[in-house]
Amino acid sequence: MYTAEIITIGDEILIGQIVDTNSAWMAVRLNLAGVKVNKITSVSDRAEAIRAALSEAEKGSDMVLLTGGLGPTNDDITKKVLADYFGSTRMTVHEPSLKFIETRFATRGIRMNESNRRQAEVPDCCTVIPNKCGTAPGMWFEKGKTVFVSMPGVPSEMMEMLPDVLALLRQKTVLPDICHKTLMTYGIPESELAEKIRDWENSLPQETALAYLPNIETGVKLRLTSYAPNGKVLVEEQFEKLSAILGNYAYGYEPDTLESVLGKLLLEKGVTLATAESCTGGRIAHRITSVPGCSAYFKGGIVAYSNEIKAGVLGVNPADIGKYGAVSSEVAMQMAEGARRVLNADYAVSTTGVAGPEGGTLDKPVGLCWFGIAGPDGTHTFSRNFIGDRAGNIAAASSVALNALRLKL
Repeated sequence: MYTAEIITIGDEILIGQIVDTNSAWMAVRLNLAGVKVNKITSVSDRAEAIRAALSEAEKGSDMVLLTGGLGPTNDDITKKVLADYFGSTRMTVHEPSLKFIETRFATRGIRMNESNRRQAEVPDCCTVIPNKCGTAPGMWFEKGKTVFVSMPGVPSEMMEMLPDVLALLRQKTVLPDICHKTLMTYGIPESELAEKIRDWENSLPQETALAYLPNIETGVKLRLTSYAPNGKVLVEEQFEKLSAILGNYAYGYEPDTLESVLGKLLLEKGVTLATAESCTGGRIAHRITSVPGCSAYFKGGIVAYSNEIKAGVLGVNPADIGKYGAVSSEVAMQMAEGARRVLNADYAVSTTGVAGPEGGTLDKPVGLCWFGIAGPDGTHTFSRNFIGDRAGNIAAASSVALNALRLKL
């Protein structure tokens, strides 16, 4: 198995000023290309830290990918450290890179200074990987059996460069086939899911690996990986068996989402949808409208956060709010029916609950949410008790609502 380590360089990552999205993006593409990522490391903008990371990575990986520290300012020292680490005798100007930088600056009407010109300088022992959308070229080094590649930390520049890196790697080595596929499930806890598929999991071929990836909004993802030459066929066969076991708990394959799968069902059946939200604050409508083409089936949504809007816009009976409370089956039912009527939709979903962190009572604790689904065959309500923080409760409630309508359809 050809292995890689990713090293991101920059104090801004370590102090939490920016999130390291580069590593996640690269890891996906590397695995798809047949390169197994066995470690991801972030280090500071200090020469000794970078050198130590290089030395450690060299011991355990076939390839080391670095991002960051290639800018024109004094704190960008990656190129200097690499020159020293690989025993470069001098820095040379890579003329194609220099011409690209000059053209780039001239086109934008920006004066080029000496720091910008130095970006085209590289250690004499590296192979240059052109930067097609920035000023710092990538650098390819080899030491023993390990390949080291340094790329810019700017995500767009790194993303443009990685395919060229992989193309160069394929010229030098044969990469194995790796097949990943992820089944999406919802409505079944991770522990219960593991119990339900235990026999299937225990019978998996040795050249496959299963991972459980729980998420409060998407449910539990089941990622199956195969390193076999016929991996794609093997994965498809196993997931066919698994889908039969899980039934409606399985709703698609990544990148499917609850909202995209629901949208397909609404389109297939030629019906429309409206939403009436209180505690979820428009989260359901937002997720529905994140799907391209949703205008074909989504009529709109009403965020009825106050009792005044519940009664005045959706037609909820004020007496019922007073008797049962806003967080109740009766109010959820009338909210859904009101949204269906006001927005002239075939179906409507509603939410009313206590998102937290305050506002709960003994009989209606924080996390309680009532749902309503109104359709041509009547209205159904049900409740769930969530145990997360405010953001988690809102995310979970929106998923339960979407999934409930998916199952109804």
